[in-house]
Amino acid sequence: MQTILSIAIDALAYGMVLFVISIGLSVTMGLMRVVNLAHGAFAMIGGYIASYAARDLGLAYGFAVIIAVVGTILIAIPIERLLYRRIYGAPELTQVLMTIGITFCVIGIANYVFGPTLKTIPVPAELQQSVSLGFRTIAAHRLFAIACGLAVALGLWFLIERTAFGVKLRATVDNAAMAAALGVKTKIVYAASFAVAVGLAAFGGVVGAELLPVEPYYALRYMVTFLVVVSVGGAGSIPGALAACLLLGGIDTTGRYLMPEFGEFFFYLAVIAIVCLFPRGLAGRAK
Repeated sequence: MQTILSIAIDALAYGMVLFVISIGLSVTMGLMRVVNLAHGAFAMIGGYIASYAARDLGLAYGFAVIIAVVGTILIAIPIERLLYRRIYGAPELTQVLMTIGITFCVIGIANYVFGPTLKTIPVPAELQQSVSLGFRTIAAHRLFAIACGLAVALGLWFLIERTAFGVKLRATVDNAAMAAALGVKTKIVYAASFAVAVGLAAFGGVVGAELLPVEPYYALRYMVTFLVVVSVGGAGSIPGALAACLLLGGIDTTGRYLMPEFGEFFFYLAVIAIVCLFPRGLAGRAK
């Protein structure tokens, strides 16, 4: 029973971290129609900034998180304006080549500026402690990651489904020319959506640093993982991305606990099975 609970908590925390990072990619792929393989690079940037702010500047964890998110968005704004706007609506191969190039550039710059070593992000004492449930203690950081995932899911759903910005975004996705003719500033909508996606990536990179360590090749190491999660969940679907992250996170964590010698075998076996059963993803919509 103790082992089952440990696996469940770790799987839930891992799945929520995947969700916080990957949901931004789901937004850019499903709503903005951009295959952004550099998404993990922005999570990496957020982790590096938070590490520098907390370890070198001595700032509190909360301030480090805010600085990481804001700093990553500020870095991403000129990249979106100068590079991403050129590939909106472009063929997928063009988007893939452009974003992979951005990924390698980010890796090179980050390693030059911060050094080619693993970066740690000190967490406050409150998150280092364990929370007692009476019959079991759980690491507070795991609960924090789970809470962050739930908050992001609800907040993003509300933003897209219940706000004027969400209406403009969905209108722009459906028919950009018509939306522009009706007065929607499509470039601003895309820029804001990109900023939200990048901010979520940075936030996830910081919150999930305990489970997905920030290291020199973070962007490449987890690129396929983030892309797979979005594909399995169905691009643009928040419930689908959440379900995919929890399902794959649970399978991966259980496999590593019980049969660590198999590595990520069960993760990708599950991906193959799900894609065969649901070619458009768990919540994919027919075109």
